[in-house]
Amino acid sequence: MNKIEHIGIAVKDITQANSIYTKLLATEPYKTEKVETEAVETSFFKIGESKIELLQATSPESAIFKYIEKRGEGIHHIAFAVENIESEIERLKAEGFQPISEKPKRGADNKLVFFFHPKSANGVLIELCQEI
Repeated sequence: MNKIEHIGIAVKDITQANSIYTKLLATEPYKTEKVETEAVETSFFKIGESKIELLQATSPESAIFKYIEKRGEGIHHIAFAVENIESEIERLKAEGFQPISEKPKRGADNKLVFFFHPKSANGVLIELCQEI
């Protein structure tokens, strides 16, 4: 793993959350994007080398909608940048981390993404990200 790529925060209202984080970070989001496959709308803030991703569900079927219903708004995942997502998936599986899906898929911010179950990492959803 190269670095923490971003921290994902589940929000109910992305417009309101964008306003809050714009004030907090003294900068506007550099990118907004809808990810239809995940039924989310996202916005990204950059602070130096770090990024924060805000995620709002666009459907009750979204994992973000279900997360907020169960736990409320807050930190949803930590994403790590990797050079080779396939080899990192295999390494973590061999270490006992439980994958959520079978293979990587296209995610937000022009990334290939893959998730490991929160039970594998003390209740934290782990995302691997590779530039496409």
